[in-house]
Amino acid sequence: MTTESSKISLGFSLALLFFAIHYSALSDAAELQEITDIKFAFYSSQWGAPTDDGMRLIALNQTEEELRLDSIEFLKDEQQAEPIPIAINLSIPPMGYAEEEFEYIDLLRGNECIDRTLEENWRLAEVSNYTLNPSVRNLIIENTESFRIYQCVENVKTTWTNIVTNNQFEVTEWVLFHFETRREN
Repeated sequence: MTTESSKISLGFSLALLFFAIHYSALSDAAELQEITDIKFAFYSSQWGAPTDDGMRLIALNQTEEELRLDSIEFLKDEQQAEPIPIAINLSIPPMGYAEEEFEYIDLLRGNECIDRTLEENWRLAEVSNYTLNPSVRNLIIENTESFRIYQCVENVKTTWTNIVTNNQFEVTEWVLFHFETRREN
C-alpha cells in the first residue's frame, strides 16, 4: 500500500468511526424519546437580553382526559452539572393547552453544546420536547443563507398525573434547545 492510499484509508476509517459514534449518540437519544402525552416548550426573554423577566411554559395535552404536569427535571447527565428540577403542578385540559409563568431558572448551565453555541452569537428561541419546524413558529425562510437553526439535545425526566384515573407517569425523554441566527449583511 502506498503512503497516499494509507492516508486515504486512515481518513476513511476515521470518518466511519466518527459516523458510528455520532449515529450511536443520536440513536440513544431517539430510544429515550417515547410518544408522550404532553408536549411542552419553555420561553424566556432573558435568553435574548438581560431582563427581569422570568420563564413561560406552554404545555399541550394530547389525550382525551385531563392531565396534571407535575414536574420536569433537566438531568444534565452527560455534563458535570447538578440536575435542575422544576416543580410545575399545572392542570391541562383534554386535547388543550395550558401555560404557567415561573421565576427565571438557568436551564443553560452545564452544557458544552449550549455554551459553544451562545459564544457563536446564536439566540436561544425555545426549549421543547418536540422538533421545531420553522413553519410552527410562523417563520417563512426565503433565504437560508441569512437564517439558520441549530439545536442542542439534553435529557429530562417528565412526570405527570392523569387526573381521571390518578395514575402517575414518568418518562425520560429529550428536549431540544432551539437556536436561531441571522447572518449579518
